[in-house]
Amino acid sequence: MATTLDQNRIWIIWISLFIALLLSIMPLPNWIEGLRPQWVALFLIYWVIALPQRIGIEHGFICGFLLDILSGTTMGENALSLSIIAFISQQYHARLRVRNFIQQSYLIAGLLIIQKLVSFLVLGITINQTPSIQFWIASLISAALWPSIFQLLRNVRRRMHVR
Repeated sequence: MATTLDQNRIWIIWISLFIALLLSIMPLPNWIEGLRPQWVALFLIYWVIALPQRIGIEHGFICGFLLDILSGTTMGENALSLSIIAFISQQYHARLRVRNFIQQSYLIAGLLIIQKLVSFLVLGITINQTPSIQFWIASLISAALWPSIFQLLRNVRRRMHVR
């Protein structure tokens, strides 16, 4: 019975990803909008490296597709980029897990810059737009938040016995 309950706790993961989606579309003042952390990517990376057997590329695609719809970006931009970082995170989850928070933050910054690079390429191809420096700084801000996000989601996972 306990095993069935543990297997059915994937809804906790989806609730956390939904919260990340809400944080991603929450209105902010114009001057800080470009510095918004990549919430969905951070939450997705955590769940992929914590539970690589349950969370993967398909979750990245679904979250990215929902983010595309909610934010009004070019359809498929976030779906593609989040799928790519979910794939990379899943492939290297064992190596990410054994690092300390500082090393993880550097690696997470790399993943987040890959997401931004995909968005940059899509923006350049579709609307010929070059983003500002804030576009890239958001990845560094997100990476700085990684230790806090990691601790928060790990506590949720342990308290709710998500496996």
